[in-house]
Amino acid sequence: MEISEWKKRIELERENKDMFFGQHFQSPIPPEEHMNFKGLGYYPPDPKYRFELELHEHKEKEIVKVQDTIGNERNFLQWGEFRFKIEGKDYTLQAYKSEPMEKRLFIPFRDATSGKETYGAGRYIDLDASEHYIDGKWILDFNKAYNPWCAYSEHYACPFVPPENWLKVELRAGEKDYKK
Repeated sequence: MEISEWKKRIELERENKDMFFGQHFQSPIPPEEHMNFKGLGYYPPDPKYRFELELHEHKEKEIVKVQDTIGNERNFLQWGEFRFKIEGKDYTLQAYKSEPMEKRLFIPFRDATSGKETYGAGRYIDLDASEHYIDGKWILDFNKAYNPWCAYSEHYACPFVPPENWLKVELRAGEKDYKK
């Protein structure tokens, strides 16, 4: 896919999300804020944060217990890891599944922007095999990183990011922290 087409697709996804958040009855934005909602904040799309990667699947799928924002504990299978470079340094992110047959990978992460420019508890990326798996590689695109719904309302419970997915690099891509 060409860069211009990729960028247009990212911008269209963001426009659609903003419309949903600002108007839909199922939006995580409280209804009393809909009228003043002007859209979410995003970093400009940047292709240096888009990777086509092999998933290094773990032979032993460990169950990781992750606490959520209201104190419940959730189980995730640590399915595999993505290895990539940013600014010449190596990084690894664990990918999780809720159950073995699931076709989606869940990648929660924190980075050096967390709590400064982005949501303090971290952001998420969801990779669905039908959309993000092409020719034996997964498309891990930090431009699609999003805040969990608990960033917008206390009525949602969201899993915290496991410490193994705390990165010491600024990922200036995707959704920024929500400002009312």
